[in-house]
Amino acid sequence: MAKHSGGWWVPLLQNRYLLALLVMLSVSTLVAFFVRASLEACDRNTDVVDKQVKSVPQITAKPSPLSFMKSKRVLLVSHQLSLSGGPLLLMELAFLLRIVGAEVYWITIQKPSEEDEVTYSLEHKMLDRGVQVFSAKGKEAIDAALKADLVVLNTAVAGKWLDVVLKEDVSQVLQKVLWWIHEMRGHYFKLDYVKHLPSVAGAMIDSHVTAEYWKNRTQERLRIKMPETYVVHLGNSKELMEVAEDSVAKRVLREHVRESLGVRNEDLLFAIINSVSRGKGQDLFLRSFFESLQLIQGKKLQVPTMHAVIVGSDLNAQTKFESELRNYVIEKKIQDRVHFVNKTLTVAPYLAAIDVLVQNSQARGECFGRITIEAMAFQLPVLGTAAGGTTEIVVNGTTGLLHPAGKGGVIPLAKNIVKLATHVERRLTMGKRGYGKVKEMFLEQHMAERIAAVLKEVLKKSNN
Repeated sequence: MAKHSGGWWVPLLQNRYLLALLVMLSVSTLVAFFVRASLEACDRNTDVVDKQVKSVPQITAKPSPLSFMKSKRVLLVSHQLSLSGGPLLLMELAFLLRIVGAEVYWITIQKPSEEDEVTYSLEHKMLDRGVQVFSAKGKEAIDAALKADLVVLNTAVAGKWLDVVLKEDVSQVLQKVLWWIHEMRGHYFKLDYVKHLPSVAGAMIDSHVTAEYWKNRTQERLRIKMPETYVVHLGNSKELMEVAEDSVAKRVLREHVRESLGVRNEDLLFAIINSVSRGKGQDLFLRSFFESLQLIQGKKLQVPTMHAVIVGSDLNAQTKFESELRNYVIEKKIQDRVHFVNKTLTVAPYLAAIDVLVQNSQARGECFGRITIEAMAFQLPVLGTAAGGTTEIVVNGTTGLLHPAGKGGVIPLAKNIVKLATHVERRLTMGKRGYGKVKEMFLEQHMAERIAAVLKEVLKKSNN
């Protein structure tokens, strides 16, 4: 069988320093948005002149761009509560708003009949940060919607909640709704989901290509018009950036993750970090990886031992698709080169351990693909499909290499894997340029400013 790693952290417990590092990192780099419990003041500086020390006045930290949300009431409506991108992004927004003093309420539309560990953990993270969690169909949720200054619907599916729960009160709420859309799949274009889109205060979408797709699709297929639409690219949290820029932390994480996988420091690791599903393209990635091994063998190229890592498995509920992946690995006899890792909130250890990120989402690609900018923060080159939001992040030939989606991309991706495996300097240069782009465009401050601009516009419309 292909190797499966479910607990790289065990060796860390044997060392106090490493345990402390683990505790620091256990606050999810996805759940931890770009907020802090308080604004930090800059360090005092001293200047010695003629043997006298002069104190430089303390500099006040720059206030949050969202400080105007203080005391505002905000209701966040999520279609589900899971480790997928949409719910986690909404949680991050919840924490961001709580930091500046907003009253934040949360409801989850689809919850499992029996509370599972993930739901329990995520709800308590919110409760610990002062987010009030209500039942989706209770009177509290209706009251919160009517009294809120802002209602954020997360994903297209959340639209069904409006009629089912609010009923005759819908018209009172629509004028203050911001609809945050992440989907790129055609089956979300149903009137049951999005019939109220034209009447809400605005839509917020993670990439320009996705915004254009929604504009065209709603007009052509549903004959409805999109509301004012705002494109907001995501940003990396301070917590993730601190790890990415800490050489000691990265070295420790790299050593222990690689030890848990059974790979050497000099080996080359190409990884997909996404939930395991056909749309994320793990099957085509494994085919490309196998083809790259064949190319290297056929051309007798000298490269380090290469490994493929798939982070995003589910040990508790292995799907038919994942079984297909494992059977393919066995069929091609590459069990010693492929490693399956259980899904996790904490991606930083794996970003520290790998050499190249593969973003292989299929069809229209990712709406944005936050893992891409997280990898770039760790100075990793990205091999991505030329589709969706990836094209707005990865500069082909500069910060990574793009390949077509679908089966037609298998060989191009295989060749790109070989290119980066055989050219160390190209790999490192792309990684450094990607890091530079993150510092320029994809930090928490950039995203805070973009979200703040949208919320100001939406509040202005709802007040009018």
